[in-house]
Amino acid sequence: MSPWNINVLVMVLALNIGVLVLWCFFVGDRRLRFRRLPPGPRGLPIIGNLHMLGKLPHHSLCELAKEYGPMMLIRLGQKPAIVISSPEAAELFLKTYDAKFASRPNHMAAKHLCYESKGIAFTPYGPYWAKMRRLCTTEFLCSSKIESFQFMRQQELGHLVDTLKKEEVVDITAKVGSLIEQMTYRMLFGDMDDSFHVKPLLKEAIRLSAAFNISDYIPYMASLDIQGLNRRMKGVSKAVDEFLEKLIDNHMEAAGGEHPKGGFLDRMLDLMIKSDGQYCINMDRTNIKAIMTDMLVGAMDSTTTTIEWAFSELLKHKRVMKKLQEELKNVVGTDKAVKEEDLVKLEYLNMVIKESMRLHPPGPLLVPRESMEDVTMDGYYIPNKSWIIINIWAIGRDPNVWSENAEEFLPERFSGSSVDMQGRDFQLIPFGSGRRVCPGLQMGLTVVRLVLAQLAHCFNWELPKGMLPSDLDMNEIYGLTVSRANRLLAIPTYRLKGFSCHGLSIPPC
Repeated sequence: MSPWNINVLVMVLALNIGVLVLWCFFVGDRRLRFRRLPPGPRGLPIIGNLHMLGKLPHHSLCELAKEYGPMMLIRLGQKPAIVISSPEAAELFLKTYDAKFASRPNHMAAKHLCYESKGIAFTPYGPYWAKMRRLCTTEFLCSSKIESFQFMRQQELGHLVDTLKKEEVVDITAKVGSLIEQMTYRMLFGDMDDSFHVKPLLKEAIRLSAAFNISDYIPYMASLDIQGLNRRMKGVSKAVDEFLEKLIDNHMEAAGGEHPKGGFLDRMLDLMIKSDGQYCINMDRTNIKAIMTDMLVGAMDSTTTTIEWAFSELLKHKRVMKKLQEELKNVVGTDKAVKEEDLVKLEYLNMVIKESMRLHPPGPLLVPRESMEDVTMDGYYIPNKSWIIINIWAIGRDPNVWSENAEEFLPERFSGSSVDMQGRDFQLIPFGSGRRVCPGLQMGLTVVRLVLAQLAHCFNWELPKGMLPSDLDMNEIYGLTVSRANRLLAIPTYRLKGFSCHGLSIPPC
C-alpha cells in the first residue's frame, strides 16, 4: 500500500472515530439523561469502561462492586452492562424478572464459532432456542440417557486408574482432560478413531470466545477487526467445520445413509433423515454442527476445570483429603472402586464439590444475558438491549453471604445446609439459574463427583519436589472458563487392597 493510501486510510478512520465520539456525547447519552440508572464508574469516550476490566475481569468487577454496589452499570464500548454481585440482585434478574432477561446479546463468537447462533448457549431467546434445548435435554441430558452411559464412565475411569498406578509423577491437568475428552467423544459420537480429536481447536475457540472483542462492543468498528479476533475465529470455525463434516459423513456412510444409530450425533442424524417433526424443527447439518460444538465445549472444558480446581484444593488441604478418604473407606470399602450408586451416600464429597465451586466456579461471569425490553426494577431503569453480567465469583466470596472466612476452603460450612447447585439458591449458582440454567447440570455433576471420588479413593497423593501445600500455585488464567494458570502435578500411591472395575478384580500393585 502506498504512503498516500495509508494517509487516506488514517484520515478516514480518524473522521469516523470523531463522528462516533460526537454521537456518543450528543445523541447516545441523551436517551438516558433523565433516567435513574444503577450507579457505576465513569467511562471514557468510545471504549466506556473496557479499560477497567484487566486480565481477570471477575476480580476487577468485584472490586468495583465494593464501591458502586451489587447492581452496577458499566459501559462496554457502546453497550450498557449491568453487573450483578449479590444473591438478592441475582434473584431479581434470574427469577423475578427472568423472562425479561432471558436472551443473549449479539456476539461475534456466536456468529463465527456457533453457526450464526444455531446452538443453545449463545442463541437468543425464542421458539428456536426452546425447541433445540428440548431436543438436547430429551435426547441426551435426561436421567435415563445419563444412566445409559454409566458403564462407559466406569470403564474409562478404570483405564485411567490402571495408567496412574504405573506413573511416578502425574500431570493431573492432562490426565483429567484426556479422560473427559474421551468420555465426551464416546457419549456424543460413539467410539472414535484418535485422528478425530479436535480438542486443540476447541481450546482456541474457548479462548477467542472469552476475549474482549472490540467488534462486540463498538459495532461501528467491526469491519476493521483491529484485534484480528474475527479473522482468527473464522479460521478456527473453518477447521472445526471440516472436522464435523467429515464426522457426519463417516456416520452417514456407516449407517448406509438411511438410519444412523448409536450416540447423540446419530440420533440427530436420524431426526434429520426422517423429518418426522417430533421437535418441530427442520433439522439440517448446520443445526447439528452448531449443537455438537456447544456440547463439545460445554462438556470438555467446564468439567475438566471443575475437577482440576477441586483436586487442587484437596492437595492444598490435607485435612480435607483425609476426611474425604475416610468417608470413601466407610461407604465404599477398600477393596473396590467407587460406583455411581455410591455417590448419593457420599455427603462430604458433595460438600467438597460445593465449596470448590463456590470459590472456583468454572465460568465466574455467567454467559451474559440481554434485556428484551426496558425494565424498571428496584428503583433503577434498565434499558432494552442491556447486557446482564452475573459475577458468581464475587458472590461466592462475599463475606456478607459466607461470613468472614469466605476466602477459606472449608467444606464443613455446608454441613446441615440445604443449599444446592441446582439454581434455586442464588448464593451458589455455578450452572446459572432460570430459563438459561445449564441443561448439562446433572451430567456434569455426575462426572465431577465420580472422577473426584475415584482419584481420592484409589490413591494417596503428594505434591512433587518436596513442595508444601502452601506452595501450590493457585493462579488463574481467564477464558470462557477460568482454569489454573499452570498444570497441576502430583505423585500417586495406590492405596486399595484391590480394585473392582465392572466386576473384574484387579490385584493391588
